[in-house]
Amino acid sequence: MTPPTASALRCPVCQKPLLLVGRSLRCPAAHSFDLSKEGYANLLPLQKKHAADPGDGKEMVRARRAFLSAGYYAPLMQTLVELCAALPHARVVDAGCGEGSYDAALLRALPETELVGFDLSKETVRLAAKLVPQAAFCVGGSFCAPVRDGWADLILNIFSPFAGAEFRRMLAPGGHLLYAVPTARHLYGLKQVLYKTPYENEVRDIEYEGFTFCYARQTEAEITVQGADLQALFAMTPYYWNTPADGAERLAACDSVTTEIGFRFLVYQKTE
Repeated sequence: MTPPTASALRCPVCQKPLLLVGRSLRCPAAHSFDLSKEGYANLLPLQKKHAADPGDGKEMVRARRAFLSAGYYAPLMQTLVELCAALPHARVVDAGCGEGSYDAALLRALPETELVGFDLSKETVRLAAKLVPQAAFCVGGSFCAPVRDGWADLILNIFSPFAGAEFRRMLAPGGHLLYAVPTARHLYGLKQVLYKTPYENEVRDIEYEGFTFCYARQTEAEITVQGADLQALFAMTPYYWNTPADGAERLAACDSVTTEIGFRFLVYQKTE
């Protein structure tokens, strides 16, 4: 976390701007939040903490880091970078940032970008802060976002809840939202192993209040996943919790699985 990126944050108690002072974030009302050794802050209001350890668990988060680090989603990340490069991107917020792999790819390509990311899971934020130390990461939720009004030129939302009112609040006038959702056959090959009756994802074009739809771009690829990477893919998805025992057993018996991957990137602009 650096002073410029820290200045994007706001106090979860009084909503006043935060400044980085040594190893703490402080607001004019004297509320203070210490940084962890990895450099992130916990800015999730206590009244919004609906579980002892909210967000994705450590096993899922570490599986996601292992799988994404192996490069299987490189085509999807490349499209994300290209879309961000074509939009105003001086100041980016990643709402539901996960463990930081997408942000790392973005800042490698666009190093001048100031980036703030937040997620409900402390473990994801811890890994993100270690991976991308120049960004400002914090524990926080999309429906109580710890970012100042009008700070962002661009908001990323990759497979995370859609918090329209907070997204509009954080965006500068004319700012953009890049919303990534799965294509119909994303991970369909994996589902064919896990389920007796695999299903396609629902794909819809949705209008959101306060946003104007600009365009969509779809990126798909086919990957073959083997060994430990296959179990990491399984563990990082919601299927891990929703798969019958016989499906998990079939997957465990597989040496490899070939599956489609696909993101549909939807670009919206904040309505003036």
